[in-house]
Amino acid sequence: MKLYTKTGDGGTTGLYGADRVSKANIRVEAYGTVDELNSAIGLARAHGPSQEMDADLEYLQNALFDVGADLATRSGTTYEKKINRMDEQDVTFIEAMIDRYQESAPPFTGFVHPGGTPVAASLHVARTVARRAEREVIRLLHEEDANAHVQVYLNRLSDLLFVMARAANQAAGIGEHAWLVKGRR
Repeated sequence: MKLYTKTGDGGTTGLYGADRVSKANIRVEAYGTVDELNSAIGLARAHGPSQEMDADLEYLQNALFDVGADLATRSGTTYEKKINRMDEQDVTFIEAMIDRYQESAPPFTGFVHPGGTPVAASLHVARTVARRAEREVIRLLHEEDANAHVQVYLNRLSDLLFVMARAANQAAGIGEHAWLVKGRR
């Protein structure tokens, strides 16, 4: 099988279920941004996080493939039974991960500058992509029927990536730089 099919040369792509839509369709924007998020997490993994964090990031990458499939599959299609829709259990699992990493991070006192180790800096970038993916899903939910649990999941995921970045810096002995209001002078 060839990687290129030429079916998208006209600016359309296929959703899971054979519907063809514009590559600029809000649903495609949403799952495309989730794909970008998955790649950003891959970059964080390439920087060599701890073994435990790497395993958690791999879990998240697999979950994000489920998120993408969820977004790429319209409700009510016969293909829906072939995917795993995100649900409350997925959100609860992320919340437990947040609590676990919160124990390894310094106490939260306010906004901090993104950065630190390459792992932490990459996780901060991934966090911002997660926020953008969440905004795209919100736009989708305003225009079409989609799984609202995806939006909540992405919201929690951005929180998780934030606390993971803070925990990675803490483990490396890297201090955080707090936002200094009007501190540009």
